[in-house]
Amino acid sequence: MVVILLDDVGFGQVSTFGGPVPTPELDKLAARGLRYNRFHTTAICGPSRAALITGRNHHNCGVGFLAEWATGFPSYNNMIPPSAATVGAVLKGNGYGTAWFGKNHNTPDWESSVAGPFDRWPTGMGFDYSYGFIGGETHQYYPVLFENTVAVEPDKTPEEGYHLMTDMTDRAINWMRYAKSVAPQKPLFMYFAPGAAHAPHHAPVAWREKFTGKFDAGWDAVREATYKRQLELGVIPPGTELTPRPEWVKAWESLSGDEQRLYARFMENFAGYLAFTDHECGRLIQAIEALPDADNTLVFYIVGDNGASSEGGAQGTLNEVMNLNGVPSSLEDNLKKMDEIGAPNTEPHYPLGWAWAGNAPFQWVKQVASHLGGSRNPMVVSWPAQIRDVGGVRDQFSHLIDIAPTIYAAAKIPAPVSVNGVEQMPIDGVSILPTFGDAKARPVRERQYFEVFTNRAIYDKGWIACAQHTLPWRQDLAPGHWEKDRWELYHLDEDFSEAKDLAGKHPDKLAELKALFDEEAEKNHVYPLDDRGAGRLAVPKPSPGGSDPNRTHFTYYAGASRLAETAAPNTKNRSHRITADIELPEKGGEGVIVAAGGGSAGYVLYVQDGRLVYQYNWFERERTKVVSDVLLPTGKSTVAVEFAYDGGGLGKGGDVTLAINGKAAGHARIENTVAGRFGIDTFGVGSDTGSPVTSDYKLPFRFTGKIDKVDIVLGPRNLSADDEAKLHQMHTAFAGAHE
Repeated sequence: MVVILLDDVGFGQVSTFGGPVPTPELDKLAARGLRYNRFHTTAICGPSRAALITGRNHHNCGVGFLAEWATGFPSYNNMIPPSAATVGAVLKGNGYGTAWFGKNHNTPDWESSVAGPFDRWPTGMGFDYSYGFIGGETHQYYPVLFENTVAVEPDKTPEEGYHLMTDMTDRAINWMRYAKSVAPQKPLFMYFAPGAAHAPHHAPVAWREKFTGKFDAGWDAVREATYKRQLELGVIPPGTELTPRPEWVKAWESLSGDEQRLYARFMENFAGYLAFTDHECGRLIQAIEALPDADNTLVFYIVGDNGASSEGGAQGTLNEVMNLNGVPSSLEDNLKKMDEIGAPNTEPHYPLGWAWAGNAPFQWVKQVASHLGGSRNPMVVSWPAQIRDVGGVRDQFSHLIDIAPTIYAAAKIPAPVSVNGVEQMPIDGVSILPTFGDAKARPVRERQYFEVFTNRAIYDKGWIACAQHTLPWRQDLAPGHWEKDRWELYHLDEDFSEAKDLAGKHPDKLAELKALFDEEAEKNHVYPLDDRGAGRLAVPKPSPGGSDPNRTHFTYYAGASRLAETAAPNTKNRSHRITADIELPEKGGEGVIVAAGGGSAGYVLYVQDGRLVYQYNWFERERTKVVSDVLLPTGKSTVAVEFAYDGGGLGKGGDVTLAINGKAAGHARIENTVAGRFGIDTFGVGSDTGSPVTSDYKLPFRFTGKIDKVDIVLGPRNLSADDEAKLHQMHTAFAGAHE
């Protein structure tokens, strides 16, 4: 059995469901299986994935929202309990080999370091093998990778053709073939979860060039054309209306010529990324089909864990980290690098107009669980030995929580009562197995609630009531006053796209559904509602390894690498000193002593050409390089870099001084510093892993001498309440865009 789950793909983006991006491999799978056009997610990443792998509603398994917003309420602590065992654990206990490839956003931040614990890593949740990344996203050319619980590095560079999508596909194919070679009789379960097509949108150049000029007509025209193809394909029923453009999306014709050129290029790059992903998923499917028992392999291909993402904002960006730190990119700056969009030195995200177009024919986008643009995603199911109505469409209302019980039913495994000695909470999902053989099978699910960031909806027997509350691109907002939200009402059996609000015509029905939402919310532990962004992010989280969250003195040793930025010393907005005891060989040495961040932003202290060097990268807009004015001695020495922060607010400048054996050896002025986050890269001693902080050396530029230890001492932050609030907003925006 195989579950494929893409990331941040809208209902109207892939050609299999009428979208503008050709996905021939998905088309082939659909021709041999079934397309589900009323399948639902939670509208956001981590909760969707928790629902998928456990078969429980996301609040019931502790993942009411994302780990970065975790609070002490059991439904929002992001710690999937042992009583909600994953499909991997259940199948493993019934004799299956299990593996998880790609994205894992279900391990809490504070448990994602080498210090563990590893209970909520894939191998601790029932998967024999895992290969991929932890968190909302990673760089596709310079990924932060773990094999099981050990950090590993790509086997080649982007210049040599590396891309994570190809790497993980190769790994998945090899695992599957090897397992079947050794134990051909043993059934397998694979969870294959690419980071694609989540930002950063990294398309190999040959793939993005395939789409040159294909989106010049703009998002209004592309959405209209998608809608017409959806009708022709039968993935939306006759009479479905295309919902109109909202006020938060500009008309394409109102944009300047430069804006149109740039925004079209952003979409060309995304299309290349998604088409390339389809190609790689096709390689996996072809490998499955080459196995002796291929006809008896059940494949679920879920096209997105939520709707298309609007988190690129109105203009899109080439450096989303910079934007999320409150440093906007200008149209002029983006135009200068337009031809580089999608390359390894960029981290792009398209403008929100393309997300709206990509969710045709529905309203709204990712995060907005109240509306289908956030929560309805395509799904294709293939099982040659059992599905006869190949190429068919299924319109029964279904949800991510239904996948696990369907797998258990297909494998003839009862719902677990106890797993590893832990009594199990009930499965919330229902098997959709009856729909495999009967297009008119009775609805498998007649009621389902939705809630994310207090955007709410309740579906019941063909009707849906919904209340939209927050804006995905304004995560600093916390409107509160839920009683003032305007509830809408739609009869989905007659209005597929939520185009006709019937709240005014049927107030009694609306009142009935609102009461049902309250009933379901109580039953599934949704309350208390919490729409805070910055405030919720600011709630103290457990520290990695149980360390003191107020710690200001850190000591690291050689080999400490791939430490998440959230678990590393936070040198931002404060004075600090980094001291290293090193030893250089007689014939000299070179390499990185300590590095944090990468191509988006960061710092690095290293030795090159016999001198101590410090570089600070401020979003590639400003780079400060300090080189010692004396050569480093061979043998043992103590080197240091000290930063004296100006203070007076966030992201201010300061003076940097190098020292060798206690004597000043270089000085420079840094005018601007990063206030919030360096990005999605990591911290490490002895090498620069991931994307390079600077191009002055070739990765990983390992230190060729010896590093005894690196000490980092942080000064007081002394920020005002307003600055603290702004900083929380930056972290909130970063976390939301990287879920």
